Amino acid sequence: MNHSITEVLRIPLSRMFVLMLLATLLLTSSAWEGVSITTSVYFLLGCVLAGVASLGRLWCSLYIAGYKNVSLVTKGPYSVTRNPLYFFSFLGGAGVGLATETLSVPLAVILVMLLYYPAVIKGEEKRLMDIHGEEFEAYCRRTPAFFPKWSLLEEPQTYQVNPRIFKKNIFGALWFIWLLGILELIEAMHEMGILPVFWEIF
Repeated sequence: MNHSITEVLRIPLSRMFVLMLLATLLLTSSAWEGVSITTSVYFLLGCVLAGVASLGRLWCSLYIAGYKNVSLVTKGPYSVTRNPLYFFSFLGGAGVGLATETLSVPLAVILVMLLYYPAVIKGEEKRLMDIHGEEFEAYCRRTPAFFPKWSLLEEPQTYQVNPRIFKKNIFGALWFIWLLGILELIEAMHEMGILPVFWEIF
């Protein structure tokens, strides 16, 4: 099965970006820290988005566990958008960015995702079109590419899932929650003077 270069590089590039972001956050802190309620609002909103993203990715994993690259999944989250994993990842990325209690970090995350992920989606959809042909074409006509249309939601009464694959996908779905914990640890280390703060960001 042929994968585009953007699909192949998606995971390593995403991990590299997260590591670069964490490295930056080790040396910086929010310019609003301790002087404004803004930081609490940003963190709360970030937690909400990260939680929604994690639950959404678990929902997606339930439907594709054992079916990805085998059959065209069009139920559950895939009935409201063709790319629910990327939609929920977008929310999670924005949420983790807001949890840094800044505006520049979530804006940077959103910008990177907007620049890179459309190419990934295009490559994946070309491959699905080659595999599923008219079935996928019909699916594209009725289902939005990215932002969900909730009125289209279809869920079966029962659904068979491969538990081994689903269990493996759970860990990937929870990364946004783990990142929130890492951010809190970094902030605590700054406050205790264990990590120096070289500059503040808004």
